[in-house]
Amino acid sequence: MMSTLDTGDAVEDDEASEPAASLSKDDTFHILQNERRRRVLAYLADTDGPVDMRDIAEQVAAWEHDTTVQQLSSDQRQRVYIALYQSHLPKLADFGLIHYNRSRGIVERTPLADEVTAYLLSDTSADSEDETPARPEWLRYYAAVTALSAVGVTVVWAGLLAAVPGVGLAAAITVAYGLLTLALALDTL
Repeated sequence: MMSTLDTGDAVEDDEASEPAASLSKDDTFHILQNERRRRVLAYLADTDGPVDMRDIAEQVAAWEHDTTVQQLSSDQRQRVYIALYQSHLPKLADFGLIHYNRSRGIVERTPLADEVTAYLLSDTSADSEDETPARPEWLRYYAAVTALSAVGVTVVWAGLLAAVPGVGLAAAITVAYGLLTLALALDTL
């Protein structure tokens, strides 16, 4: 575990001279339960070497406010900076995922961070792999039902099928979309 001196520099405790070789699942999930920590780890995954804490805080704030770093207000920057400084970066350092020099505002990821970052990357890619192949297929089904509905409405409106009342056509269209939606829901389970 890491601790801080009065100067704010992170130093290693006598009890734990080296960071853990790996994290337990509970520790990993504890770290990843907070969105700001996930964003810090995502930012650091794309960097090599030491990074200025202000750069991390600005990028995390920009992601949180769905804007660019240049468009952030000083209030937005400051809120994220304080939370990272006081809470999130020390916690990441305590778990050995980063080296954090608090007095200089320097952060550097450790090799152990790769273990946690792998959870972030695999979660994102698994979601996209599951959803992408089904999407075009179901869009075609919905487009086909929409086209058939338009043809049915046009035929009934033009009076070509006087035997089919408008209410019957509306019910048929509703049932078709209902069945299609049910099939999609069952397919995604």
